[in-house]
This record gives sequence, C-alpha cells and structure tokens, in this order.
Amino acid sequence: MNAFTDLGPRRIDDIARDCRRRVNQRALLAAGVAIVPVPGLDWLADVSVLMKLIPEINRAFGLSPDQVARLSPDRRVVVYKALSAGGSLLVGRIVTRALVVHVMRLVGVRLTAQQVAKFVPIAGQAVSAALTFTALRYVCEQHIRQCIAVSEQLRGVNSEIPG
Repeated sequence: MNAFTDLGPRRIDDIARDCRRRVNQRALLAAGVAIVPVPGLDWLADVSVLMKLIPEINRAFGLSPDQVARLSPDRRVVVYKALSAGGSLLVGRIVTRALVVHVMRLVGVRLTAQQVAKFVPIAGQAVSAALTFTALRYVCEQHIRQCIAVSEQLRGVNSEIPG
C-alpha cells in the first residue's frame, strides 16, 4: 500500500478541510502574538507557525520527505515530476527556517507594513494582527492547493504504475 492509494476525491477534500481548520487556528494564535507591540516578535511567530504547519500539511497529504522516500522508485519519480511541474517550494521538502523566510519574503509587502504598523498605537497592532492572519492563511492555502494538485495528479497516474 502506498501513501496515495486511499486518496480519492472525497478523502482529498477531507484532508484539505482539516488542514484549513488547523491553519485558521494557528493563524489566529499568531495574530494574537502580533498584537503585542514588540517589533519582530510577530515575525518570529509567523516563521515558527509555518515551520510546524507546512510539514503537518505535507504529512496529511502523504507528501512529507519521509513518506515520499518510502515509495517505490517508480512512484517517487511520479511525485518529483508532479512537484516540479507544479513549481512547489514546500511540498515534499524538508522545511527549513531559510525556506520559510524565503516564502515569507514572497509576501514581503505584508512584512514591511506589519513592522511599520507596530509604531501606530492600538490601530497599528490591529492592522499587524490582521496582516499576520491573512499572510499565514495565504501561504498555507497556496501550499494546500499545491498538495491537492499533486495528490490528484498522482491519483490519476496511480493505476498506471506497477507496484
């Protein structure tokens, strides 16, 4: 049995829904940290949340580096082709701080605005919290969509691979 055998459309939807629920919970926690008027603390919280969430999402879809490594060579090739075709930065990869920082820089406008907002009393903290929540949800939603795309591609190819 491989990681993709039971990933039919309904199962993929269930996994995505569960991942989105986790993302919302953690993004709310990170937004709570962003309210604290200490510049940089929110950024550390964002990175920390993503360093935990991204591997959890990968694992839920059967796309963690360990799970992919345990696949037969033929199936692994299919996974790597699907990943390269989708341009994914985080699916099936070991998530490092540098990789998370790179992804966060892709939403760089938010980071700058968030740090500037810290200097505006009360309203600035609210803006910072909203930006944190939105940015984390955006990054994770893109990641979930990439995992769904890879899972669906593998589901379609799964029956064609000997194994």
